[in-house]
Amino acid sequence: MEDERKTPEMRAQMTDVERLRHSTAHVLATAILKIWPEAQFAAGPPVDNGFYYDVDLPHRISPDDFEKIEAEMKKEIKANHPFERMEVSRHEALELGKKGRLAALTDRDQPSKFKLDIIENIPTDEKISLYRNGDFIDLCAGAHVMRTGNIGAFRLTSVASAYYKDDEKNPQLQRVYGTAFKTKKELDEHFAMLEEAKKRDHRKLGKELEIYIIDEDVGPGLPLWLPRGAAIIEELEKLAKETEFAAGYQRVRTVNIARERLYKKSGHLPYYAESMFPPMELSEDVEAIKRDELTREESDIASTVQRSNSSTKYYLKAMNCPHHHKLFAAVPRSYRDLPLRLAEYGFCHRYEQSGELFGLMRVRSMQMNDAHLYMTPEQFGAEFNAVNEMYLNYFKLFGLDKYLMRFSTHDPTKLGQKFVDESELWKQTEEMTRRVLKDSGINYVEVPNEAAFYGPKIDVQVWSVIGREFTIATNQVDFAQPRRLNLRYKDRDNVDKVPLCIHRAPLGTHERFIGFLIEHYAGNFPLWLSPEQVRILTIGDESQLLDYSREILNELRRHQVRAEIDASSDKINGKIQRAEQMKVHTMFVIGKRDMEANAVSVRVHGKGNLGAKPRREVMADILRSIKERRSE
Repeated sequence: MEDERKTPEMRAQMTDVERLRHSTAHVLATAILKIWPEAQFAAGPPVDNGFYYDVDLPHRISPDDFEKIEAEMKKEIKANHPFERMEVSRHEALELGKKGRLAALTDRDQPSKFKLDIIENIPTDEKISLYRNGDFIDLCAGAHVMRTGNIGAFRLTSVASAYYKDDEKNPQLQRVYGTAFKTKKELDEHFAMLEEAKKRDHRKLGKELEIYIIDEDVGPGLPLWLPRGAAIIEELEKLAKETEFAAGYQRVRTVNIARERLYKKSGHLPYYAESMFPPMELSEDVEAIKRDELTREESDIASTVQRSNSSTKYYLKAMNCPHHHKLFAAVPRSYRDLPLRLAEYGFCHRYEQSGELFGLMRVRSMQMNDAHLYMTPEQFGAEFNAVNEMYLNYFKLFGLDKYLMRFSTHDPTKLGQKFVDESELWKQTEEMTRRVLKDSGINYVEVPNEAAFYGPKIDVQVWSVIGREFTIATNQVDFAQPRRLNLRYKDRDNVDKVPLCIHRAPLGTHERFIGFLIEHYAGNFPLWLSPEQVRILTIGDESQLLDYSREILNELRRHQVRAEIDASSDKINGKIQRAEQMKVHTMFVIGKRDMEANAVSVRVHGKGNLGAKPRREVMADILRSIKERRSE
């Protein structure tokens, strides 16, 4: 976890709310020590939507303890102690740690063991600082608010187990979570959003609406799509294919497995090994593989020829890019062929740790809205901007008003370790990307040390309609893999050049994006995306009425509308209730009067009864709404 450690420069860039939450974590530690003076503390950072502090304590903290901990925290806030920064030498810090004075209210018999370990891992050229609030002194690089009294509204939320430095070889600690905001109003709004998020949880709705399952016999993190989920997938793929075709993309297909040597050439091995499934080692008939298909039939007659076998490792595909690069290299390329845009909804398999799996958001099998764009350096700006415009058009379609591009760059000190060792190319591609983002006016933040190993990347953060944040897509610049895989094109002077490559996936993976959409829409999908677009509900079971209803059903299906009929003998209220529970978008309620008037009574989920309308008019409106992908 050493790579995750934030430098003082990174900490200085904390937002106001991050400083507030970081300071609240120190107040939390102060309160715990006043109740349990023997507590030992590890790390206490601000995190998304809150903060935590890891504590080693014989007493098992539970939510029942939160009231008394919060009471002590309020006392510390009321005392309005200043957060005082103190720079110390490494020797002074170690001495304080040995006396148990770090993350403590006073000297203690037991050393501050976790703080001592942290000191040992601070770079020798980095200044060491402490922060004091009241009697509490902690090893900390900051940043903080001015005084404890500046902390607004807070609440402790949960407690969980966590290994020190997130390494299972280390001691298991108690991680106490909380959150803080400047005002009580913001705090109340946050928890109201969390309550609404529980109702919209894609795992809950995914089961209730019969969208997907995860089966224990199949395995964790391996979702299976039921017909209603597959319908959403089909619509998203149709959207992507239409959009990409109009933008000049060409579709390709690749396999789900490849030899180890491909991923070594691309550089994914060893950089990406931990995220890949373990290899399969196979014994291969080398001579048979080398022979051409046409000559194999003839030579198979002479089966007495001795064959040599070789052991080869194969990996499940964890990323599409090396396969697409091979397709680029399969045909001689000229500058006239560029930009070349290869697209595929490709399957990938990644070995996420069991503890990180989460519904559709973190899975081991995924299908990605992937494409790789190959271009000359002069074409980069226009291509990168066109990709961003594609993102913005999708955001508008799905009603995503709030979004942010996280522009991730490399750390020059980690070249050759975490990042490909090409200093000048890193500078060039990062500056090119930065310039395009600025020129296009897109809302973005720059984040150091989080680039892909082969180039800068952009992670797309979006906020759902209730304000919940998601990472749904990525956009990456690659200068390394084309060189490693010897990709070439002829320039105007007939000289071999290496193309630049953009990896992009605006709709992310089906799994993550559909998980997001379920929560964003609360399962109330717009008509074009709804798994069941129309359900016909008959009032009565007379043969003429059923014939009329099935005639409408057949007409809908001829136009590729996902329609069903409930022709059961149940009362109409029961039929409506079932359709509403499944969040069917539109219901055609058909009785004798509707049939006689060649009409249908329309009911829309969430809007109620819209009244009887002529059949032709309703049908035309349904088809227009689907074709135009209207948001309602």
